[in-house]
Amino acid sequence: MTDSTLNKSTYSVKFYERSFYSQWNKLVHQAKNATFLFHRDFMEYHQDRFQDASAVVFKNDKPIAVFPANKVEKTVFSHQGLTYGGLVYNTKLKFHSVLEIFKILLQFYESHGFDSLQLKQLPAMYSSVPNAEISYLMFLLEAKLMRRDMLSVVNLSEKIAFSKDRKDGVKRAIKNNLVVKNDNLFEDFWNTILIPNLKAKHEAKPVHSLEEIKLLHKRFPDNIKQFNVYKDDKLVAGTTVFITENVVHSQYISGNANKNQLGSLDFLHDYLLKKAFNDMPFFDFGISNENQGKQVNSGLLYWKEGFGARSITQDFYAVPLANHEKLNNVML
Repeated sequence: MTDSTLNKSTYSVKFYERSFYSQWNKLVHQAKNATFLFHRDFMEYHQDRFQDASAVVFKNDKPIAVFPANKVEKTVFSHQGLTYGGLVYNTKLKFHSVLEIFKILLQFYESHGFDSLQLKQLPAMYSSVPNAEISYLMFLLEAKLMRRDMLSVVNLSEKIAFSKDRKDGVKRAIKNNLVVKNDNLFEDFWNTILIPNLKAKHEAKPVHSLEEIKLLHKRFPDNIKQFNVYKDDKLVAGTTVFITENVVHSQYISGNANKNQLGSLDFLHDYLLKKAFNDMPFFDFGISNENQGKQVNSGLLYWKEGFGARSITQDFYAVPLANHEKLNNVML
């Protein structure tokens, strides 16, 4: 064993280093359960906030899986700066290989002085094919379910049925002559609507600063877009969307004080669901949870479900690394 490598059988694990940049991104591009959030150019926009502890798994010197991660003291996190995470691999890997790889990954982190792993699961609709191997391993490892969030998701392949309230909102917007534009004017939305609203309602700031979201849009122009709503050429609402292979996700949604009277947010999402992204499989409104998943903002959930959104869960687990022994003798 070297300082950064653990070898077991034909597998080896190494901490990510810059020389792996191309191999990492190529594997992410080919994986069944990855999005652009796992690209190193996305992960590293906030590298000053996190101590990277990402790992690359090799088989006979060829990378076959990656694990986006950061570290805090003796805990490894599947990355705290990302919405979701986990072991990333392609469709060629069958269950027995994933089992062996995850076991050696736990051993690798344990051998470097860590004692626990906190895993943030990838919601099911983000994977192009079935992707529940790690969920099953959480059961075998006797992992502790730390949190469960509830995402509101619209299946765009089904006929979309809006509630009466949402339909009425769209009608008000049409009467008010609102217009939706994909103009990618992040600055106007951030400074005039998003930042003031978050401060007034929650004493909070956007996860991404204006400079960061503009940088990420520049790096991923096909994946990050800004849709704004205007009345008489004045910005009244907007949303920042993250676009992956299967899912469009509203990262930020906000409107001015007249959003209910104008119907601006209803009109915006009518446009997104029925026109801009009607050929996508899923639209993810995100969570309505508070208090670490234990409570639900009923008004926010009511609004999302009015567009036909229904619930998909995302699980967060804590795994003692020493429990890797529980993965021995699984296969009969």
